[in-house]
Amino acid sequence: MSAIEVIKLTKKFGDFISVDDVSFSIAQGEIFGFLGANGAGKSTTIKMLCGLLEPTSGDARVGGYSIISDPEKVKANIGYMSQKFSLYNDLSVEENINFFGGVYGLNKKELDERKKWAMQVSFLEGKEKTLTGSLPGGIKQRLALATAVIHRPGIVFLDEPTSGVDPISRRAFWELINSLSEEGITVFVTTHYLEEAEYCANIILINAGKIIAEGTPTALKQNYIKSKVLEIEAKDSIELMSLIESSQLKGEISIFGEKIHFIPESNTVSSNETIAWLRSTYKEYDLKITEIVPSLEDVFIHLIEKKY
Repeated sequence: MSAIEVIKLTKKFGDFISVDDVSFSIAQGEIFGFLGANGAGKSTTIKMLCGLLEPTSGDARVGGYSIISDPEKVKANIGYMSQKFSLYNDLSVEENINFFGGVYGLNKKELDERKKWAMQVSFLEGKEKTLTGSLPGGIKQRLALATAVIHRPGIVFLDEPTSGVDPISRRAFWELINSLSEEGITVFVTTHYLEEAEYCANIILINAGKIIAEGTPTALKQNYIKSKVLEIEAKDSIELMSLIESSQLKGEISIFGEKIHFIPESNTVSSNETIAWLRSTYKEYDLKITEIVPSLEDVFIHLIEKKY
């Protein structure tokens, strides 16, 4: 049996369709990524799956329970970490753990055992009396996850858990997620950091409430972009991008920070010919061009541009 089974789930707010007829399933113990830009429908989906928001149509079974007919049983058998830290800043670390342990009905023996674990994974041993609001973001994030799974649920939902957290803390947080998966916990995580999808067994890309791609990270990169990506560094990337867009070159172009990513159109010219043409045509921009493997962000942009 799948840990999560979603069947034609739809949510409308008036005339606006936030989630549009989505269906998918997630295996027990899997780390599953639900990815897309802000406003794509990720948080709405996760709230429906947690029994916090009633769908307009469709259904889902979470841990074997219907979100329509058994939402309270769904809530009792999951953990949920919301987009903003779900901790009380004016309580101490220990008080927060005690509070969530009480909410989930742990007895004293269970709570003492899980409190010790929570302090360890949050790097807070010996800091039980520290005010939660004074903790660094990355540490507070780990504590929030620890309290979300304090009752050892079979499934945990993490809604944008690494938003606003520095890259080093994000990496450490994903190590904690991996350890939960190794214990058999199913992890459903939403994020707009597409590079984080590399940590997931399977992912879905969602845009404007619709699923536009799904599969393993490797399969998505191989199936949707058949050629290497040309990564271009230049003096003025924005100006150069505009020139390339209006040139004879055929392909997809996008800006990544201060670099340009160009995907040559298939069956036109080779990468070497394209690189040679770019260097000769735009000498004054001091181009540095590297062939790279497509990223999931490249895939996402490719699919969006193909659609629109």
